[in-house]
Amino acid sequence: MFGKSKLGNICYYVSNIDKTEAFYRDVMGLELQRMEGDADTAGDWLLANTANGVDLIFFAMESRPGNSPIIVFEIADGGIDDIVSTLADNGVTIVTPVSHAPGGWSSEFTDPDGHVISMYQSAEAPRSLKKVA
Repeated sequence: MFGKSKLGNICYYVSNIDKTEAFYRDVMGLELQRMEGDADTAGDWLLANTANGVDLIFFAMESRPGNSPIIVFEIADGGIDDIVSTLADNGVTIVTPVSHAPGGWSSEFTDPDGHVISMYQSAEAPRSLKKVA
């Protein structure tokens, strides 16, 4: 039934739309559109478009970490070690440090509501993009 369907969006329920907006914009570097709420959405909501066309949508409603899907970001150019270090420096909770994944490396961290976010990069890409002096 869904075998040939494309993933269109991923929805999250979050407890604080302002904290969520700041996290995904300032820490994750996503461009967000704040949409004006109506009676059905119970307040403003956020929309983030990604490079592959999958939209992330955030609604201010009761949040239940663990019941939401996990977003996996593909790090095409590599540098996963640098990204994890930057996230940790920004006070982000790293759930799983960089570790082996099929064909590459992955790491997981949480957003302000405890939702797990994952990143993955191919083993062919460098784990760090920093120049060694």
